[in-house]
Amino acid sequence: MKQTTPLRSSSLRRSVLSVPAINLRALEKSRSLDCDAVIFDLEDSVAPENKGQARENLRAFFAGQPLKGKERIIRINSLSSAFGAADLDLVKALLPDAVLLPKADGPQDVTDIGDLLADANAPEELRIWAMIETPRGVLNVGAIAEAGCMPGARLDCLVVGLNDLRKETGVQPQPGRSFLVPWLMQVILAVKAYGLDALDSVFNDFRDDEGFDVECGQGRAMGFAGKMLIHPAQIAAANRHFGPSAEEIAEAQAIISAFADPAARGLNVINANGRMIERLHLVQAEALVHKARLISARKHAR
Repeated sequence: MKQTTPLRSSSLRRSVLSVPAINLRALEKSRSLDCDAVIFDLEDSVAPENKGQARENLRAFFAGQPLKGKERIIRINSLSSAFGAADLDLVKALLPDAVLLPKADGPQDVTDIGDLLADANAPEELRIWAMIETPRGVLNVGAIAEAGCMPGARLDCLVVGLNDLRKETGVQPQPGRSFLVPWLMQVILAVKAYGLDALDSVFNDFRDDEGFDVECGQGRAMGFAGKMLIHPAQIAAANRHFGPSAEEIAEAQAIISAFADPAARGLNVINANGRMIERLHLVQAEALVHKARLISARKHAR
C-alpha cells in the first residue's frame, strides 16, 4: 500500500501540559498558561468512580472560552476498557485537535481508532496521538509510525510514557536514563522515518529544577519536539530548551542568506565563512526559522 505523509500540524509542541479532567481548578488555569498544548487526561489521573464526572467537566470546559494558541488533546482510556467507548464519544462531540491513545502496543491500535473516527465522519483535522509506554509499544514503534503514514491515517505524534515502561520492565529511575536511552532513540528513529513528532516523557519531581533542565537538554539533543509536563512550573524551562536560541536563529538566518546569494544558485555545497554548508543544512535552517516565527506569532497572540 502506498504511504502518504500525514497532515502535519504547524503547532508548537515544546511544552505539553497534562491536566486531570477531574480537576476543575487546573482546567481553568490552563487557559492562562504559556504551554504550547494541553492534554486533558481522562485516564491515569482520574479514578474509576470519577470518570463520568471528568467527562462532564470537559464538556463544560470546551463549551466555555476557547484556549488561545494551544493544541487541545484529550487522553482517553483504552478502547478495551469499560470507559473507552464513552471517552471516544466525548471526543467526537467536542472535536479537540487530537485524541491521545494510551498504551499503543501495535499499529492496529492506531488504525482501529482511526477507523472509528472515520466512521463517525470526524473531520480530518482531528488527529491521533499515541502513547508509547509498554515493551510491545517500543518493539513495534516503527510499525506504529508507519501505520500513521497510510492513506487516511491521522497519526501526528508519539508520546513516550516512561513511568509505565519502567514499571513493566523493572528499569530503575536514574539520572541520565542510561538504560532507557536505546528505547527513546528507537522512538525518535521511527518518527523521523515517517514524518511525525515525538514528545519526551514526564519528569516526575517538578521541584527539581536542575534535574528537569538536564533532562530537557537531553531530550532536545535526542531530537524530541518537546516534553510532556505534569506541572505549570515546568513550562518555562521546556519552552526554553525545546525552542531555538538566539544564536541558533542567527546561524540559521546566515545559512539561508548564503544560499540566497545568486552565486549559490545551482550549488548543493557552498563555502560560507570557511564552513562547508550543504543544502540539507538549508532545509534544517528554514525549519528552525519557521519554528522561531511560530513562537513569535504565538507570543503576540496571547
